[in-house]
Amino acid sequence: MKTLFKVSLIALGVSALVACQQDAATEAAPAKLETEAQKQAYALGSSVGSFIARNLSEHEALGIQLDRDMVQKGFVEGLGNSGQLSDQEIQTLLQGLDGQLNQARETQAEVLKVENKEKGAAYLVEFAKTEGVTATESGLLYEVMVQGEGAQPKAEDTVTVHYTGTLIDGTKFDSSLDRGQPAVFPLNRVIPGWTEGVQLMNVGSKYKFVIPSELAYGEMGAGTIPPNSTLIFEVELLDVEVAAAAAEAGAADEHEGHAH
Repeated sequence: MKTLFKVSLIALGVSALVACQQDAATEAAPAKLETEAQKQAYALGSSVGSFIARNLSEHEALGIQLDRDMVQKGFVEGLGNSGQLSDQEIQTLLQGLDGQLNQARETQAEVLKVENKEKGAAYLVEFAKTEGVTATESGLLYEVMVQGEGAQPKAEDTVTVHYTGTLIDGTKFDSSLDRGQPAVFPLNRVIPGWTEGVQLMNVGSKYKFVIPSELAYGEMGAGTIPPNSTLIFEVELLDVEVAAAAAEAGAADEHEGHAH
């Protein structure tokens, strides 16, 4: 059912593709959008046409070249009920095309994993040479930008921070500053590089961390973060909330000390 829906969507979308690829010398006049019905029809065609354009571009980016002229012919013949393939043949062929696309994605992902790992390792080596940079046993690198004098968190505490995260090529993927609101979270609920690194800070500090992929999101990546990415964070520690269990234990120890 999902594949047949995709077939219908592709058939609709090629109409926009046909219009876009007309020869400049015979270019059709722009569509007249005068009535609500015309606008609705145009919106449907434009939306699906954009979908098809993205679909074809993704195939081409992965090395799968589809004959666009043949795509157009298939649409025109299908629209005129003169298609040369049965519904079952279309479904089988598109399933095969999906398989090719998935295989190409997997191959590209594996190549990307290796490339990111190598680039990240080279970046870590170079950054480690920077004056003022310290390496921990785990491989985390950090640079003190501002040293505060406030409380120092433990892994089970909740911290309030401002931060900006980038890839090693400078691409920004997240920033509490851009959102205009600091992030608040238990320190043991984030990536290992954060859990380790922020425990080195005092409230009022600002550190730069370079986190190897194995202390970040590893081979899986996350959202817009590619697999095996080395990450760069600038973190400002604004506040620490001591975990309730630790606070209660501390109060109990203090009471016991007074009792003696």
